[in-house]
Amino acid sequence: MWYQTKASEILGIEYPILQGPFGGNLSSVELVSTVSNAGGLGGYGAYSLSPQEIIQVDQQIKAATNKPYNINLWVSDTDTPDGTVSDEQFKLAQALFKPYFDELGIALPEKPAPFKSRFENQVDVILHQRPPVFSFMFGIPADDILEQCRRLGIVTIGAATTLDEAIALESAGVDLIIASGFEAGGHRPSFLASAESSTTGTFVLLQLIKEKVKRPVIAAGGIANGKGVAAALALGADAAQIGTAFLATDESNATVTHRQMLFSNAAKYTTLSRAFTGRLGRGITNRIAQDLIHKEKDFLPFPLQTQFMSHLRKEATEQEKWDIIQFWGGQIAPVLKHKKAADLMKFILEETTAYFDHLKK
Repeated sequence: MWYQTKASEILGIEYPILQGPFGGNLSSVELVSTVSNAGGLGGYGAYSLSPQEIIQVDQQIKAATNKPYNINLWVSDTDTPDGTVSDEQFKLAQALFKPYFDELGIALPEKPAPFKSRFENQVDVILHQRPPVFSFMFGIPADDILEQCRRLGIVTIGAATTLDEAIALESAGVDLIIASGFEAGGHRPSFLASAESSTTGTFVLLQLIKEKVKRPVIAAGGIANGKGVAAALALGADAAQIGTAFLATDESNATVTHRQMLFSNAAKYTTLSRAFTGRLGRGITNRIAQDLIHKEKDFLPFPLQTQFMSHLRKEATEQEKWDIIQFWGGQIAPVLKHKKAADLMKFILEETTAYFDHLKK
């Protein structure tokens, strides 16, 4: 059967369908458990959580499903070595974004406090809680972390946006590799070259990686239905990861407005921008992303830009100024049809099965 792949065997799941792990408080225990209980692999994006919060989420997921699930972290969670920026650089960012704060009638925020990486403490929790699957983005954990995962029976998944990144992940001994195409919503998890220069499409990237890498590959980006899954498998993928389609379901932790936007006419247009977090990410096209193209030099580095923009997002949400808010989403959003995760999963499995059954006739 089509679903009996190396990935489903390694992950201990019935169907090689992974739900993308959403960061930024967009994941939910309900969505993870729904996908895992349906035979796929639910995923929870935990990079913004404290160690104690990760423990609580992990315990809640374990209570909601006895099937495998995935917790995701960011290896590199800051782009500033000392956690801050100069006063001069911060004033440039204030000047650039002042018109939007003025439009909302709120004061510019103060300079964010220096940020300290949380990854090491977060990983300690992963090793202690032992989720069945640990996936990561924006780099590769240290060898000793990967060795401990192997010893504890935690399956590891790394994200690659280029062939070079996939080769590096295989060399490190990661169990499975995600081929993350530029069609995907959310952040571009590049770590060997700039995100702007690492924008290969999913199906091209998948084929490049399959030529050079022996590890099972998971296709991600631009897949939202069974036909997309079948196409990925036909090109050599061992599984498919689906993000935007699951983000749009009622079970995700996206706001009602965010989910409505993904089903709206606006979802036809998406833009890669650093304006909202300091890292390149794809969302539904908005006024700020359009206005500030080529002005990235005055943005704050991640995650200081996120903290700076959180003030604007909060007020814009209260005033319903949706055209200056970043709603994450991929290029595939206009084909979305399902608002319930269980219905989406059922549809994906039925359509994939029908496609492969048709080939046998």
